[in-house]
Amino acid sequence: MATRVFITIDTELMWRHHVAGLDMATIVQRSLEPAGVGVGWQLAQLKRHNLKACFFVDPMPALVYGLDPIKRVVGAILEAGQEVQLHVHPNWTGAHAGDKGATHGPFELIDYSFDEQVGLLRGASDMLVAAGAPEPIAFRSGSYSASDDTLGALAQLGFEYDSSHNGSEHPWPSAISLPVTQIAPIGHRGLIEVPVTLIEDQKGHLRHFQICALSVGEMQAALDHAVKHDHAAVTVVSHGFELANRAGTRPNAVHVKRFEALCAMLANRRGVLVTEFFGDRPKLALGRDDKPLGPNTLRTRLRQAEQLWSNWVEERAA
Repeated sequence: MATRVFITIDTELMWRHHVAGLDMATIVQRSLEPAGVGVGWQLAQLKRHNLKACFFVDPMPALVYGLDPIKRVVGAILEAGQEVQLHVHPNWTGAHAGDKGATHGPFELIDYSFDEQVGLLRGASDMLVAAGAPEPIAFRSGSYSASDDTLGALAQLGFEYDSSHNGSEHPWPSAISLPVTQIAPIGHRGLIEVPVTLIEDQKGHLRHFQICALSVGEMQAALDHAVKHDHAAVTVVSHGFELANRAGTRPNAVHVKRFEALCAMLANRRGVLVTEFFGDRPKLALGRDDKPLGPNTLRTRLRQAEQLWSNWVEERAA
């Protein structure tokens, strides 16, 4: 059985730009289409390689800036043939335009009671549908902040999948009661948990499979490891803004290269690594004992050197 791959792209208006006091048009541009390497560019790369991806879209900023920016990005994703599911950063509940972040709700979903989570998630789901998305059945919490209460709330609302468990962020804010090394999909608290894939970059230290976190070599090794050991799934994380610098004004050449390389690797391994939509309800082997890729000092040192170079370039350009 081929290993299922979930390319997941968390898509949101960035709190950082709101706090900086930027105008709405600039916040939207630097969050969703920064420096020409945002959602539109990512959609084009996915189309070029004939890959499926799930864009977890956060509708919560609509409480402050209106639904139109969310409608536009949802429309672009669906028009490109990709999937939209629900993402939530709850701090937008108490925010106000123009106050530079002075007011906000609690940042972590796990800081809300069960009933509060049910109400918040129901309202967010309704907003996402109002923005043009199909009724969501999959969820990822902002900052991976989710607990068993979160999963119970999602199940009560009819969701079928969650992808918030990230062992490298456990026990806070990723607080679901699963082992830190759980990377295989598993039935848990009434739905299917599809954890973020991890590697062990140093003995005893976990690092999650995110574009800005792993080098091309580490991503290749993690994919080859999953194929060799017949893993049930690989879950990759990126963000709509992640391929640009923090200000959203220039491409991050290292991250762009990684995204391009990931797409090429998945296209070249199409027979053994199959990209999926949650909405297709793919058949997943549940509860497998899949293990993260083990540490390799050379791979880790090469990534650290690459990151130092990237940071040096960024500082010189600032």
